[in-house]
Amino acid sequence: MSKPSVRLSAIALLAALVLAVVLSPLARSQIQATPSYVPVGVSSSGSTSTAWFHEPSARQALACQTVVTPNTGLSSIQCVATKLP
Repeated sequence: MSKPSVRLSAIALLAALVLAVVLSPLARSQIQATPSYVPVGVSSSGSTSTAWFHEPSARQALACQTVVTPNTGLSSIQCVATKLP
């Protein structure tokens, strides 16, 4: 390779590296947007079942109740959330 060809290749490589650095997005940490519910307990009475969950970082409690009918199976799920003191 001749001297001008090596110099031109080095300049092109440097320009490509600078362009890649400028156009690449900055590294940013991602926040965890989904809550991490911890199961607390379950209970059942007749055709209804209730499950309780706790999300420690948001200090939130969640209770979900299901109703099962004998012929059709699961008929509804109702959940209620509240903020803990």
